[in-house]
Amino acid sequence: MDKSEITLERMRTFVRVAERGSLSAVARELGIGQSTVTRHLRELEEAVGVPLLSRTTRRVSLTDEGSRYYANSVQILRLVEQARDEARGNRGAAAGTIRVSCTAAFGVLHVSRLIFAFQDTYPDIDVDLSLTDERVDLVREGVDIALRLGPLTDSSMKLRVLGESRRLLVAAPSYLEPRGTPVSPQDLVGHEGIRMSNVAGSDVLSLQGPGGRSHQVPFAGRFRVDHGLAAREALAAGRGIAPAHRWLVDDLMATGRLVELLPDYSLPSVPLSLLIVPGRAGIVRVRMLVDFLVEHIGGIPGIERARG
Repeated sequence: MDKSEITLERMRTFVRVAERGSLSAVARELGIGQSTVTRHLRELEEAVGVPLLSRTTRRVSLTDEGSRYYANSVQILRLVEQARDEARGNRGAAAGTIRVSCTAAFGVLHVSRLIFAFQDTYPDIDVDLSLTDERVDLVREGVDIALRLGPLTDSSMKLRVLGESRRLLVAAPSYLEPRGTPVSPQDLVGHEGIRMSNVAGSDVLSLQGPGGRSHQVPFAGRFRVDHGLAAREALAAGRGIAPAHRWLVDDLMATGRLVELLPDYSLPSVPLSLLIVPGRAGIVRVRMLVDFLVEHIGGIPGIERARG
């Protein structure tokens, strides 16, 4: 191979290094040695004739020339991928890899099962599912689509609102028996609350009662956690009361391990959205998964589909 040649392989390596800022991370992602990543970058820079990356012991960053070359490379690689899919037709489009990011507990309990069903229909499509409650940089992490609960502020992504996730107040009978069951919002004061430490305002419960009256109730407790599955375990273990997404506890309620409190009062629902990285919506297999999720997401307990 001519070392001065610009190849798609070298260009792909460069794009991922530019997005992740780490040679070792890209090597792990691509399943190649770090020395190979380094060689791809060196040979690409030799072919282009200018430095594309600035390397330090802690970080790899783009030069000014590298920033311009990166933007053009992304467009070229997307066109190559779309051209390949179109040439293969529908059969060829149902192959390849889709990278999905999802809110952790929601992904474990429900989205993973939807992906299983999708892959049963399209067995040649690989799915890399990343579960995190952090707001990650989707482009940097190489994600195609993301499912997120809560308000979103990133206007650079293509956004599709899937619906609302209904929440309710729950506790285990074993917790309530020695303490009594609250019958009004003020009865919650003094109870053990299981709080999400990564949710702003979790120290106050906002309830809407009959007639639309709003109630703001202080909410405290000895156990705080940053993961929905841990909150679910705490509830089942009788550690306290918590506001929970219906999809998180529906099976526990069906078996009587948890019961709903204050059913005449409602908690604010949480928006469920699907984010598509710009340029990825044109990839046929990505669009197929998006359509599949949109079609089936309403079957998850407590998810109310968006109208229209």
